[in-house]
Amino acid sequence: MLPKAPSRLPLVALTAIAPISWGTTYAVTTEFLPPDRPLFTGLVRALPAGLLLMAISRTLPRGAWWGKAAVLGALNIGVFLPLLFLSAYRLPGGMAAVVGSVGPLFVAGLAAVLLSERPTPRTLLTGVAAALGVSLVVLRAAGALDLVGLLAAVASTASMSAGVVLTKRWGRPEGVGPLALTGWQLTIGGLLIAPVALLAEGAPPPLDDRAIGGYLYLILGNTAVSYWLWFRGIDRLPATQVTFLGPLSPLTAAVLGWAALGQALTPLQLLGMAIAFGATILGQLRPRRPATAEVLKASAKSRPLSGAGGC
Repeated sequence: MLPKAPSRLPLVALTAIAPISWGTTYAVTTEFLPPDRPLFTGLVRALPAGLLLMAISRTLPRGAWWGKAAVLGALNIGVFLPLLFLSAYRLPGGMAAVVGSVGPLFVAGLAAVLLSERPTPRTLLTGVAAALGVSLVVLRAAGALDLVGLLAAVASTASMSAGVVLTKRWGRPEGVGPLALTGWQLTIGGLLIAPVALLAEGAPPPLDDRAIGGYLYLILGNTAVSYWLWFRGIDRLPATQVTFLGPLSPLTAAVLGWAALGQALTPLQLLGMAIAFGATILGQLRPRRPATAEVLKASAKSRPLSGAGGC
């Protein structure tokens, strides 16, 4: 009998904490933080969290990894967050989230080219279903689409998708854990956001106790821990499987809006939540693969030499 592969469910569950945590960002921002400071919030989330993780890991990039860390930090943090905020401000309600929900399809295409992970029809259909479900949850009565906002939304989704795939392709240096790799990216991303935030929003706003508490949550739980879990998941799971957890973020935001902020959920939104959640679950199912020669050989070695007692 072939040895059973270890269950990936605990790893998937831990990775899912990241998009669930990111889904709380809107509620924390609106209830605790100064208004109209999205870039400052992105900076405060990224840079202190990155410096904290680097202090814990006590590891700096070496050799070619200075360049690789800079590329990943830009794609996953420094370019992604400003473009995401720009699209959210310029597009009608929820449209930026809808464009972001096609991320699994972006990742599937890039993974086919860079990782040789050929997308299956099920993967493509699941990606379409996820985007449909998210659109039903977040879309409101829309005005005219803004071209700049739409391009920013597409670019932010492409940036994060490319970051996911390149993170998977490059892996990490020998002897370096996901904690250090996450710290490098957050620090570099935060440094890229800093001048943009200063030019666009000016000096930092005054902060009261509620804002300080909100920012501490964003730095520690929402960013340091969540991004570490996210990149840890990318390191150990297929890229498309990880990105199918992304719809949990808008779903979490919708549930929090209903539970904590008194926002109503329509029957159409509930249908969309069911579709998006179902697509997320389906995206975690891996097709059965035939046993490889290595597995068969290992199984044969584990059997007794005599004919008795084998399973």
